[in-house]
Amino acid sequence: MHRFYAEPGSLCEGFARLSREDTDHAVKTLRLAPGDTVELFADGARFLAEIAEAGRGGVTVRVLEPLPSTEPRLRVTLFQGLPKADKLELIVQKAVELGAEAVVPVAMERSVVKLAAESVPRKLERWQKIAREACKQSGRCVEPAVGQPVTVAQLAKELARFDAAVVPWEDARGYGLRAFHEEHPDVRTVAVVIGPEGGISPEEIEILRSAGCLPVTLGPRILRTETAGLAAVSALMCLYGEME
Repeated sequence: MHRFYAEPGSLCEGFARLSREDTDHAVKTLRLAPGDTVELFADGARFLAEIAEAGRGGVTVRVLEPLPSTEPRLRVTLFQGLPKADKLELIVQKAVELGAEAVVPVAMERSVVKLAAESVPRKLERWQKIAREACKQSGRCVEPAVGQPVTVAQLAKELARFDAAVVPWEDARGYGLRAFHEEHPDVRTVAVVIGPEGGISPEEIEILRSAGCLPVTLGPRILRTETAGLAAVSALMCLYGEME
């Protein structure tokens, strides 16, 4: 079944308008017509719906019945140290599929990539488009955000808004995500901090520790930066019952 997103705030009295992008896709590409059944995501909820009116000027859908939400109760934000090349595109795509609420790039001491200020808007637009496509493909009800790049100092200040935070670190020993889950069974918001290719420096670890971020191990194998965050998000979703 084709999936579409409603224009924010357009759901009213059982009807909604599709977003401009989805209108073009429904009309020009799929050639959907009144009466065709679709899956609709509107205002953070999921519905079975049908096309009521369709034209190049817009598409209106009629809600038929609510469907179960696909959003996890555990809200994970992935703070990803800026990686090389286009690795962040893969990380954003897969983190969204796994259920992450947001992905935030972090400029770290050992990051090879240095984002020029003038390139940030274009990069963010690209990353957000990837997040949206992954959101639709995986049937997410809410489109995760890709945040503005931050420094480690800025990240440390942001950690206060989470119930808990972890940083997988190659020098961590004896404390993994299973132990974290056992100690924090009821958390609902978790920050996961991942270093770039060169890892996280000892000075950065101390900044994060001082902000309450817990160093954890992901096992005896050294994971690439594009693997570590996805492994951590997957493990947390599994441990908190979000993959059942």
